[in-house]
Amino acid sequence: MNLEEYFARTGYKGSTEKQDLETLTDIFQHHIRAVPFENLSIHCGEKITLELEHVYNKIVRRQRGGWCMENNQLLGWVLKRLGYDTSFLGAYVFNPHQNAYATLMTHLVVKVVIDGKAYIVDGGFGVSYQMWQPMELVSGKDQPQAPGVFRFTEKNAVWYLEKMRRKQYIPNQSFSNSDLLEKKECRKVYMFSLEPRTVEDFRFQCTYLQTSPDSLFTKKSICTLQTTDGFRALIGWTLTETTYNYKENMDLVEFVTLEDEEVEKTLKEKFNITLDRKLVPINVKGFYTI
Repeated sequence: MNLEEYFARTGYKGSTEKQDLETLTDIFQHHIRAVPFENLSIHCGEKITLELEHVYNKIVRRQRGGWCMENNQLLGWVLKRLGYDTSFLGAYVFNPHQNAYATLMTHLVVKVVIDGKAYIVDGGFGVSYQMWQPMELVSGKDQPQAPGVFRFTEKNAVWYLEKMRRKQYIPNQSFSNSDLLEKKECRKVYMFSLEPRTVEDFRFQCTYLQTSPDSLFTKKSICTLQTTDGFRALIGWTLTETTYNYKENMDLVEFVTLEDEEVEKTLKEKFNITLDRKLVPINVKGFYTI
């Protein structure tokens, strides 16, 4: 494993000499625009494991993506190798259909400290809840980014992340009531504490999420990638392409339903992913919004 190979994968050609916020942001943005958030292994008969070398080979050498435990573990390794002060945290994701936070700590994020200021770096959430810049860990401060306005709030040593989105324009009106569309303008994303975690803290969750019939990830095949002006997502057979702020305070959300034979071609053309095994798409209604 080496940094040069990772940077070739993400296309980053900038400096690695300074451990500052500007460099961190640039490295981070190259990652989220090159490496998809995806769970396709579950739906093509592959097992997801958390060994760093396996994650590195999958994402860097096989040109795949991964979920948070893969994306953020790799990102954390890169930043640590570059000399950043990093640690892992564990989060509980908000389920909008149950209107509650998960009881299982399933989301791994990276905390980075620069000149005494703490930032959250999360390259593993995908769709419109994917931050585009490291977020300063400060309570009650609106942090506007291209995807919308993010905000942390802290209460009794528990931190909460929420996001405010723009209005949405959906040209294909047959999708205007799609269960994939987030209806609320302000959405809770996840909660976490500042207790340092290790990858070992996520072993059970990694197995559970890819095997349990109650898991979101067994109910939907997901591949999402950030672009320079929005993001695209393939969920089951539904391809969405979102352009942020294409009009004042308005996001453009375009939907199309693919045929079976179009899925793998679309993965290659839109996400630069070629699978080793046959994908069986799935999209059980509910459980997930973009």
